[in-house]
Amino acid sequence: MLRNIPVLLEGYKLQVSEEPTMKTRQDEHGNEVVATDYHGATQYVVSLFAKPLDENGKARGKGEEIKVTLETEPEEIEDGTRVELINPRVSHWQNDFGNGTTSGLSWKATGIKPVR
Repeated sequence: MLRNIPVLLEGYKLQVSEEPTMKTRQDEHGNEVVATDYHGATQYVVSLFAKPLDENGKARGKGEEIKVTLETEPEEIEDGTRVELINPRVSHWQNDFGNGTTSGLSWKATGIKPVR
């Protein structure tokens, strides 16, 4: 699988659609626990609306909501804030089940900061 592919997002407007929160997952007993990386650092997740920009910097076309895992604790960022991702990357994932295969891209970034 392709993992941690750097992504250039200069041609996109990124706007917070759901404020950053601690990322959680279910453990082997079905309990919800805080997600951490391999070193034990807490991970966070933020939902962003990504919309392409034209040559004049105006939003154009249709956008898409993406959920991004953040590797560092984000500063307080409100819903609707325009942001920039620090070191954005994507990884391809795939799950094979008896009734078919699902796949997609997972988004990750070192951090997030408001566009000033």
